[in-house]
Amino acid sequence: MSAQVISRPLASLKTVTVPEPDNLTEFVSNKLAAIKLGKALFWDMQVGSDGVTACASCHFHAGADNRSKNQIAPGLLQINSDRTANPDTVFNVGGAPNYQLKPEDFPFHQLSNPNDKSTVISDRNDVVSSQGIFNSEFVDVIPGKAEDRVKSIPDPVFNVGGTNVRRVEPRNTPTVINSVFNFRNFWDGRAQEIFNGVNEFGLRDPNASVVKATTPSHLEFVKVSLNHSSLASQAVGPPLSSFEMSADGRTFEEIGDKFGTIDKKTHSAGKGKKLPRKLAKKLLPLRPLGKQIVDPQDSVLATESRSPQPGLQTATYNQLIAQAFKPEWWKSNRIIRVNPDGSRTFANKPDRSLETKEYTLMEYNFPLFFGLAVQMYESTLISDDTPLDRFLEGDKTALNEKQQSGKLLFEGKAQCTVCHNGAELSVASVSAVQQQRIGIINVPNLKVLFDNGFFNIGVRPTLEDPGVGSNDPFGNPLSETQLALLGTFKQLLGSEPNTTVGSNDLLVIDGGFKTPGLRNVALTAPYFHSGGYLTLRQVVDFYNRRGDFPQGALGDIKLTDDEKDHLVAFLEALTDERVKYEKAPFDHPQLFVPNGHPGDFTSVANDGKGKATDSFLEISAIGKNGGTGSPNFLATQ
Repeated sequence: MSAQVISRPLASLKTVTVPEPDNLTEFVSNKLAAIKLGKALFWDMQVGSDGVTACASCHFHAGADNRSKNQIAPGLLQINSDRTANPDTVFNVGGAPNYQLKPEDFPFHQLSNPNDKSTVISDRNDVVSSQGIFNSEFVDVIPGKAEDRVKSIPDPVFNVGGTNVRRVEPRNTPTVINSVFNFRNFWDGRAQEIFNGVNEFGLRDPNASVVKATTPSHLEFVKVSLNHSSLASQAVGPPLSSFEMSADGRTFEEIGDKFGTIDKKTHSAGKGKKLPRKLAKKLLPLRPLGKQIVDPQDSVLATESRSPQPGLQTATYNQLIAQAFKPEWWKSNRIIRVNPDGSRTFANKPDRSLETKEYTLMEYNFPLFFGLAVQMYESTLISDDTPLDRFLEGDKTALNEKQQSGKLLFEGKAQCTVCHNGAELSVASVSAVQQQRIGIINVPNLKVLFDNGFFNIGVRPTLEDPGVGSNDPFGNPLSETQLALLGTFKQLLGSEPNTTVGSNDLLVIDGGFKTPGLRNVALTAPYFHSGGYLTLRQVVDFYNRRGDFPQGALGDIKLTDDEKDHLVAFLEALTDERVKYEKAPFDHPQLFVPNGHPGDFTSVANDGKGKATDSFLEISAIGKNGGTGSPNFLATQ
């Protein structure tokens, strides 16, 4: 057997150039203004349909989520062997939503002997993830008001005694810190490396286009393509997801919502209704961060702070966009009208308020601004000052003896660097995937191919969640290797594959998930795409027994207990103290996050509209000098 793999030694993250679109300056006129806009949009609770849920609501603790009540989803992504949906709606842990997780619930796959995968005591296929919004149907926005008009819909899955509770995402929340180095984003890689200015699907969406004002009075539709922009692709997904931030049907653009409502017959997540973009109409007139205090020492927004009053000095998002982006993308005296048949026409701006399906240029191109601005902010969230980084830069005192022993195990016997290599500690990074986009393993008379950076390591049975083996909304495989087999790689991804893929090759795709980088891993429990593991020791035990389900992707490493302790000590040396204590650039505005519902998994209070009342956790505004940090998930490590 031989693997055509590029071996990349560990290195300081400071040695890696931060990926950026080649053509960014065609759109952005002021990078600092764009970062300011992105930070405001990322942390703003007004973005969500409920006027409560921000992007940061799931990424406020080391870029991830440390909430532990109402954070369980059943196996909604499960499929049959014929690939038809077969969602499991039973809550195995706790028995119902709004359960308060406990340390003794973990791991969800429990063994009497952690070194022997055959000694199973119990097995639960639930997922620990992040609560989003209530099941509801979008009615309309009210310009200048943070809350959308929505209609509550009974939720067949996420309810306690018939009262809706907040829905929970079907995969664990990954950190956004260092995510700029990922070639693709989301666990299944659906956020494409090329951003189309509209949604997460890049060149896969043949109809994605924005509008450009070649002069203020002349508009034309154009297709845009920004490389190194999977973060922008990722950013425009959650505000439209009816699991995460939006009532069903509220879209930037007329494309079905990726998750949509839970289908009443199959209980599966299907597409949402098609409605024109509305978020911009609501958000643009609002004061940025209008519900939240910004610390006067904020590393990005200090000059904009109105503390102790909430919000920014700049009165509207319109102004922030105008400061950051070139005028040909937002300035025009013409409007875009969406007709009943879905077609678009340009018209002069009328002498009246715009109707529901009439959009200014700034409103119409809002997903372009949202995606790029959030990407530019997240591109500043780089934790390159860990003890490991300092050690690799020459400070041999940065790691103690135990951690250095763990580093040698990480690079050697434990085989961690097969997947977690290079400065980014991941083969799913831009620099690794650009060298080899389709991974190749040669065995006698057989070529084994896979999406580089996406592996099935046996966390859960493959049919519970096919991961990168799923399809996009247009019916194309998410797997780039499968696209090469079908002959659509260049059409849908914009470049040629690095190898030919034939019908006799073995494609290892299903159940593959993106390899995360490992910096700050001690802060980001629970672990894996399922969130079913609580501690780093549990994770090391998992690898030592070659996974929990027979996928064959992991090597036999046979670590002793002392070696496991040393490996965990090394993983703990991947924490950047700036992240732990929320120092710049990891400081942030105030945030109120939904934290389950008063009551428990047997009873909740109804707000009179079919929804449970919320509990909230206040995340205080923190300036550039940081604070005391916040407890990890269930106080691990």
